[in-house]
Amino acid sequence: MTAVRVVPLSAGECLNIAALTERGAAWRLQAYPAGFALLEHPTRGAVLFDTGYGPGVRTLMRRWPGVLYGLITPVRLEAHQTALARLARLGIVAGDVHHLIVSHLHADHVGALRDFPAATLHLDAGAYPPLRGLKGLRAVRRAFLPELLPPDFEARTRELAYRAAPPGCAPFGRVADVFGDGSVYALPVPGHAPGMIALIVRTHEHAALDGDGAGLTLLASDAAWSVRALRADGEVHPLARVAFWNTGQERHSREALKTWLAAHPAARVIVSHDAPEAEHGD
Repeated sequence: MTAVRVVPLSAGECLNIAALTERGAAWRLQAYPAGFALLEHPTRGAVLFDTGYGPGVRTLMRRWPGVLYGLITPVRLEAHQTALARLARLGIVAGDVHHLIVSHLHADHVGALRDFPAATLHLDAGAYPPLRGLKGLRAVRRAFLPELLPPDFEARTRELAYRAAPPGCAPFGRVADVFGDGSVYALPVPGHAPGMIALIVRTHEHAALDGDGAGLTLLASDAAWSVRALRADGEVHPLARVAFWNTGQERHSREALKTWLAAHPAARVIVSHDAPEAEHGD
């Protein structure tokens, strides 16, 4: 089977109150990375999972109504922290990225989409329609800044094709084999945002989906604020749930990921706003 190398990266960070992100935490400001990932695919080349923040976010935060986004979620981003700068240090330029998998359309995940004009954008069919047409305060309320989307966004979008899941994906009954080679599977985990997805990535050639998870990496996006919370089913503060697109879906999606992880304890877990978990055995 095809194996992919996962390189966790981040582009900027946001500030939030720790107690809102995890029950029992202190009521203090904490910095959280805006994570994204480079997937080094043997035939598809450099593939991105999200982009983190981009310069466009900071620009939009200087004018109405984007200034409200910055007040609710303060953002830090230096020039050397952008996705383009991170990739350049790895010898990758924008034109090398021909595939970009989008977990969901919140600004901290698509902040640099415009920097990758050659990339096909892979996302869930349910991610964009509920947000299409939102502007001003209605968009900011959903952490969506439509100006971040490239002008040819819809033309470059390829909807994920879900099929019956292979053994080892339960409780997910349908998944999308993104490249058709068993290397990257997209899991539907809506709730935090419409059409949100997580990825199971095969990082070792002989890793089995129906094994203990060794050789697999779960890129869980915003299913939790921390790896610990996802593995232990940690809850956010009730006040934080107000921002979720659909709280019932979010809870169901998180439970499904927790169930998959319980059956795959050796899988590596990476969430967007926490330090990446090391691969087991490292």
